[in-house]
Amino acid sequence: MNTEQVKELFKAIEREDITENDKELLSSGKIDSLDIMALVSAIEKHYKQALKAEFIKAENFESFESVKKMLNEAFNK
Repeated sequence: MNTEQVKELFKAIEREDITENDKELLSSGKIDSLDIMALVSAIEKHYKQALKAEFIKAENFESFESVKKMLNEAFNK
């Protein structure tokens, strides 16, 4: 998963306003739990498999970098 692919996931949930320069997405309120649910759905659609619950935690949704890291750990084992 690269930055462009993460950008596409945010685009899929109609959050084109989120960029790779944004930090503290969840803790600053830029995204909320509904955005995370939509993002998880977009991720599962992209990978055609479920994202394990162990990866769905706040710190994994704070930035593009944390999303990329989570996805690489979740799907590239």
